[in-house]
Amino acid sequence: MKLPRDVDSARLIKAPSVLGYQATRQKGSHVRVTTQVDGENHEVIPYHQPLKVGTLASILKHIAAHHRITVEE
Repeated sequence: MKLPRDVDSARLIKAPSVLGYQATRQKGSHVRVTTQVDGENHEVIPYHQPLKVGTLASILKHIAAHHRITVEE
């Protein structure tokens, strides 16, 4: 799957809300999102415009692994 090159942090912070993630805190230029679905999980999203592709891929991979789904789903 080819990832988009123009994803900004604000969009990525809102996107996993369908999986129960909510922004819980911000320290500097990083926002932590947390979910209680399928056990507690935290992800840290850097607040940069746009996000680097490798960073985006890593965040999506961690979220998918926690929920036992593929990145494409």
